[in-house]
Amino acid sequence: MLKIAFSPIYKYELPEGHRFPMIKYELLPEQLLYEGTITKANLFAPRPVAESIILQTHTNDYWQQLKNQTLPPKAIRKIGFPLRPELVERGRHIVGGTLQCVRYAAEFGVALNVAGGTHHAYRNSGEGFCLLNDFAIVANYLLEQNEYQKIMIVDLDVHQGNGTAKIFEKEPRVFTFSMHGAKNYPSPKEKSDLDIGLPDHTNDQEYLHILKNTLPGLLDAFKPELVLYLSGVDVLQTDKLGRLSLSIEGCQERDKFVFLECKNRSIPVAVSMGGGYSPRIASIIEAHANTFRAARQIYF
Repeated sequence: MLKIAFSPIYKYELPEGHRFPMIKYELLPEQLLYEGTITKANLFAPRPVAESIILQTHTNDYWQQLKNQTLPPKAIRKIGFPLRPELVERGRHIVGGTLQCVRYAAEFGVALNVAGGTHHAYRNSGEGFCLLNDFAIVANYLLEQNEYQKIMIVDLDVHQGNGTAKIFEKEPRVFTFSMHGAKNYPSPKEKSDLDIGLPDHTNDQEYLHILKNTLPGLLDAFKPELVLYLSGVDVLQTDKLGRLSLSIEGCQERDKFVFLECKNRSIPVAVSMGGGYSPRIASIIEAHANTFRAARQIYF
């Protein structure tokens, strides 16, 4: 069964006019339910991740500042959200959702989190709309529990996963692959195990050619037991923060390719949504929904 993490806390309301489209977290499952791609049985409400698990990745000082709302104003500005207790609790639920998706992916091949992909968060700081790094927390926990020995993070958000790259720079059991806009945020960038920086206006054909000539070789060489896939849709031509030129159809083909390559190798995939900032919310929802449609088509 296709399992999807979603909680009402994902819909946390930011001040009016904030450029981050939080409403997408509410509209996406509604669209999938309306069109019949999923039923309510596919959705599960994630449990918040335990503090002890968070502290395997993030520093105690940073976590205490988040939890106690004592983060300095400069650090809050770097995150880009007005800091509230509800936002921190939201982050805990998102990480819990990604962890539970790993469990379901082991059983069904794939599972998806409606939120997550918070790859800009470092051990001791947040930035770029990211408080807690869900993939890093989950990967570190799984390694510590000896549940997996080799994990690959496939980050296809338009922005480099700088926090993730830094966290795992000395961890050979985690392979970080980031394919992103070369001239986009962040700057400077960290060093992933493999970074592919794409020029502005890269289109479907160019993007898919590079991906199809890269990912299979990485999977065959590293032989991961688990893939954590960040499926950001800020690669779209319409995206306000993207600078690439993929169509909605090209973005969907990207997702199908990742799923097929992993399925053909019997590698479970847990997915987090990542970014999407097109002016029309309908474009964001359609592109994100395609990821879920592709997962259902290929695995179920």
